[in-house]
This record gives sequence, C-alpha cells and structure tokens, in this order.
Amino acid sequence: MRRDVFQAIADPTRRAIITLIAVHALTPNAIAAHFDTSRQAVSKHLRILTECELVEFTENGREIYYHLNINKMKEIDKWLEQFRKIWEGRFNQLDNVLASLKKNKK
Repeated sequence: MRRDVFQAIADPTRRAIITLIAVHALTPNAIAAHFDTSRQAVSKHLRILTECELVEFTENGREIYYHLNINKMKEIDKWLEQFRKIWEGRFNQLDNVLASLKKNKK
C-alpha cells in the first residue's frame, strides 16, 4: 500500500522521529529510546516513513541506520511554498490595514 507523505507527517511520533534523525542517522533501538512506546511501534512508524520515502536506511554490518531523505523533504517544502506566499501576502495586507487604522486613530 502506497502511503501519502502528508499522512505520514500528520502523526506527532513520526514528526518527532524525523526531527531525531535529521541531525544524524540512528538505529531503531536508539530511536525507540527517545519514546515511551515499544520497539515494535517505533518500527511501524519507521516502515511508514520509509514507504513514503521520507526516511532511508543503510546497513552497516548487523546494524541498520535510518536517516532523513532530504530530497523528499525538499519536495514537501516546495509544495508548502505556494501557501507560504499566500499567507505572507495576507499578513502584509493585515499589517497595512492595522498601520492605516493606527495612523487614522492619531
């Protein structure tokens, strides 16, 4: 089943995992140590993040290290940019209205 990337980042635990591995790659056990949940629950979150290509893993001997797929994160940022522009425009309009009201009040 192909999962949607936004479905994956909607979960606060998965967002926390992304934040953890954004700095450096971690093993599933190291990731699980940061949560008050089972190792199996963390593995399920990692599987979902991997299916959405937000997270990738590399094997080093017997250890598996999960790391952030920065290119996928850039895709999300690019999609969000359109909304960022809209919000900034609206905030600028609001600033202008508030400045005008403040000026007229004096």
